[in-house]
Amino acid sequence: MSNELLFFGGFLIFIVLMLAIDLGLFSKSNKAVSLTQAAIMSAVWVTFALVFYVVLRIWGHELHDVHDFTRLAEITQKHLHNIRLIPDDFAASLTIYKNNLALEYLTGYVVEYALSVDNIFVMVLIFSSFGVPAKYYHKVLVWGIIGAIILRFLFIFLGAALISQFGWILYIFGFFLVYTGINMFLHRSEEEEIDPQNHTVVKFASKYFSVYPTFVGGDFFHKEAGKKYITPLFLVLLVIEFTDLIFAVDSIPAIFAVTKDPYIVFFSNIFAILGLRSMFFLLVNIIHKFHYLKTGLSFLLVFIGAKMLLHHWLDEWGFTTSHSLIVIVSILAVSVIASLVFPKKAKTG
Repeated sequence: MSNELLFFGGFLIFIVLMLAIDLGLFSKSNKAVSLTQAAIMSAVWVTFALVFYVVLRIWGHELHDVHDFTRLAEITQKHLHNIRLIPDDFAASLTIYKNNLALEYLTGYVVEYALSVDNIFVMVLIFSSFGVPAKYYHKVLVWGIIGAIILRFLFIFLGAALISQFGWILYIFGFFLVYTGINMFLHRSEEEEIDPQNHTVVKFASKYFSVYPTFVGGDFFHKEAGKKYITPLFLVLLVIEFTDLIFAVDSIPAIFAVTKDPYIVFFSNIFAILGLRSMFFLLVNIIHKFHYLKTGLSFLLVFIGAKMLLHHWLDEWGFTTSHSLIVIVSILAVSVIASLVFPKKAKTG
């Protein structure tokens, strides 16, 4: 078995174990997650993500079985890493490669984590619109994350395959992200609404399944008088999955602007998704205070889209992954600070 399969397989085993622990220890209790628990779990997931950054800096070459200069040059060209190798010094070139790989992962993680915040706005709206009791949030989010991981896996490796075969797809991604960013900016002040009765997913599920009229504890399914039903809580789970599918259309192309290595895209995506659940509980009661965040995210998408459209020229000008990370963090920092310094005025009348 190659080191590539061992590396990726080890990552998947780690994710499965963490989710199993989460489901086994927490989901069965059906208790509302406290702010302290959310803060601890957020810190744990961010720590895991940063530890993985260190792992890539030390053992990143094992990801693609890079053990000689020929293989290193091949992988660098295949995944379009914006680095300059030193032909006469394999050790130095390998260090450059591993540092850049880790930095691409960290940048992709920051981008995905930031875009996940917008997802939290919608999740809060979904739970409130469907009247979901707070004690069931955790169960819905954990199962939603499992579905999201499977969808992201398919999206990412399909996208990587398409990019490797049709390089011009990057320009389509770029135009799409710029359009999405501009559209988000133009509609940043609009209040989003969800109508549970007329939602596309609800209509589809109601057409093909029997839906029980009320919540049945924390159950997704219910059986009564020999008939099986899906519960409103399962409908909420389906809506969450559908919402993540829509967000993935934005976030995955955004990370491909940072790195073309599908493994790095997957790693950064998954760590951000796994941290989303705890971040939800951490921000659920204060998310409305960051009213400039949507503006910041719109600028972020436009920047990433423009970077994708202009990547050839930017590479020639010496624009590196480090520069991208600085710009991305700056945009997010300004939007958060502006939200705190200039709080949103309460509506009167």
